[in-house]
Amino acid sequence: MNKYKKWIISILCVIFVFFASVAALVIYVDPFFQYHAPLEEFPYLVDNQLSQNPGMAKHMEYDSVILGSSMTVNFNTNWFSELMDLNTIKLNYSGAYPKDQSNIMRLIFDSGNQVKKVFLGIDVTAYTGGVEETKYPVPYYLYDGNLINDVQYLFNKDVLLNYILRPIADPDKTDLATVYQSWWTDEYYNIQWVMHNYVQPEAVEEETPAEAYLESAGRNLDVNICPYIEQNPDTEFYVFFPPGSILFWNDVMRENHLEATLAEHQYIVDRLLSYDNVRIFFFSNQEWIVTDLNHYADEIHYHSDINYYMTECFANGVCEVESSVQMAEELAKMRDVIGRFDFETLFSVEY
Repeated sequence: MNKYKKWIISILCVIFVFFASVAALVIYVDPFFQYHAPLEEFPYLVDNQLSQNPGMAKHMEYDSVILGSSMTVNFNTNWFSELMDLNTIKLNYSGAYPKDQSNIMRLIFDSGNQVKKVFLGIDVTAYTGGVEETKYPVPYYLYDGNLINDVQYLFNKDVLLNYILRPIADPDKTDLATVYQSWWTDEYYNIQWVMHNYVQPEAVEEETPAEAYLESAGRNLDVNICPYIEQNPDTEFYVFFPPGSILFWNDVMRENHLEATLAEHQYIVDRLLSYDNVRIFFFSNQEWIVTDLNHYADEIHYHSDINYYMTECFANGVCEVESSVQMAEELAKMRDVIGRFDFETLFSVEY
């Protein structure tokens, strides 16, 4: 009996040592940055926005943040250093909803960093959903301060194999200045590629009422965005509307919600301009961008050159909207760009 007891105890000790070693390794390397900033010498792979953004928000040093959807992934944080003297971190989420922005802003403003500026990209289509809706399931155990549920991180096979052992075996450290950058290389940004892959939506006969999206947009601002603006008056929020291509607006027209979409833009801007620490930038009516599909890889995603142009605008104030009246004028220009565009010729060409 004593022999079996010793054998069982030995097995349990081996198991304990194994799991303790795994946990110690995860804590030491910390590939999701839950306990500390990156180790200087480790070749971190950063490709998981949902799991790695919260740790970066908590433990990295920064004084400004880029937030938004995949429309913001091609920003290079070095540009913000060169043009605005900012130490910027990029914490965007593909397809981000307002709740996704709220989740990460809570951690940003609890991090202890003195955040000078937040650059927040707004896709109005994302503001028509529920206030608790996220684009993808969120691993909330990485967003809270509960150490007990960290077992899901410490004893995670994917974390161990793909984010610790694989980088050791094949080191290729992610450049955090360009983290999450889209996979499209320069040759994909051309009209032939865009039109070859573009599928027009079915035409909708009944027009969406102009006020249809305002209630949901208002709730999302009330719950997910405005509280952070109000609670952080010393932080300047650069809220911007990225330039989806003319094909995005073709979708809007075919789906018959142009007036509702423009009204939602106006409503969001009117709400946000009431805050002294908010600046608005509107890029959607930049005709030289949106009508030239050689700037795009699909109907909404644009080349990093456009991101650089937007960064220049943040620095010099070009494309800034300073009043409700001016926003109405910018939307009128947008309507004019759409109205003058030759869609018939665009769709008559073989690509």
